[in-house]
Amino acid sequence: MTNFDERAKDWDSDPQKVERARAVADAIRKAIPLTQNMTALEYGCGTGLLSFALQSDVGQITLADTSQGMLDVLGEKIASSGVTNMHPMRLDLATDPLPTERYDLTYSLMTLHHIRDTDDILRKFHALLEPTGYLLAADLDKEDGTFHTDSSADVHMGFDREELWKKVESAGFGNVKFSTVYEIAKKIGNKKKTFPIFLMVAQKH
Repeated sequence: MTNFDERAKDWDSDPQKVERARAVADAIRKAIPLTQNMTALEYGCGTGLLSFALQSDVGQITLADTSQGMLDVLGEKIASSGVTNMHPMRLDLATDPLPTERYDLTYSLMTLHHIRDTDDILRKFHALLEPTGYLLAADLDKEDGTFHTDSSADVHMGFDREELWKKVESAGFGNVKFSTVYEIAKKIGNKKKTFPIFLMVAQKH
């Protein structure tokens, strides 16, 4: 069982996670012209907070994650909500073959910094997109290592926007744009710190 499997049941009880997903969904709607003809892939979907916020704006959504615990909670939420356009999938793009389907947009929220090989995952996102499809990644700006205080700390400490921009372009994307869309407040020791969250938007060339 992974750390995320253990945390899945209580994930949605954190109001900041819900608010963050809504803020990112609003930023995505402003950044690109969403239509109900679009197919989407959310990678690292967790309990599906972001996709539920975007569910009425796009067509079919595939929600992929490596954590079975998260997918179990997601499946229960989909069943109880009655939505018909959201489809969970267990997928680890680091080790599994690429799905055969291609998507109009791929998006992620706080997932990229958990993936060791950033260049590899960006190339795979590129391969999974239709021509001129969009990649949208919301994640942490470069931080000092104080954001993660638990056993999920074996990750990137956020991203330098310029460095990530270069990686995204070398993976075959253009029209790369960054904006700050949310700030996470955390108590570190006896001090309150804020960690900015960016939304990166890029289009497949």
